[in-house]
Amino acid sequence: MIYLKAFLVGGVICGLSQVLIDRTRLTPARILSAYVVLGVLLSAAGIWGPVAEFAGAGATVPLLGFGHTMAEGVRTAVAEQGLLGAFTGGLTASAGGVAAAVFFSLLAAFLFRPGDRS
Repeated sequence: MIYLKAFLVGGVICGLSQVLIDRTRLTPARILSAYVVLGVLLSAAGIWGPVAEFAGAGATVPLLGFGHTMAEGVRTAVAEQGLLGAFTGGLTASAGGVAAAVFFSLLAAFLFRPGDRS
């Protein structure tokens, strides 16, 4: 059942992205940025936490989950460090995911030799 919940919530998020790409003039980069900001806003409103608890990886892996992670990091850091935490908390909370993305992107680039085919 956990897999079904993750699949459904993640699928709805991806489906909404595809509809936005097909029906609007928004670029994928703007949609992705909007998802991160929306994740922060939904987390601040207390909405995204229960959704992430319900859907697991279906809600935490997409960019809405990245925004939620950053917002929770800021919330924790502000409680511990005060105002300085507002500037460092989001980066600290999301550093592991960003580092993993960079590492695996470099690994894929070295293994598969990307480049122009012409």
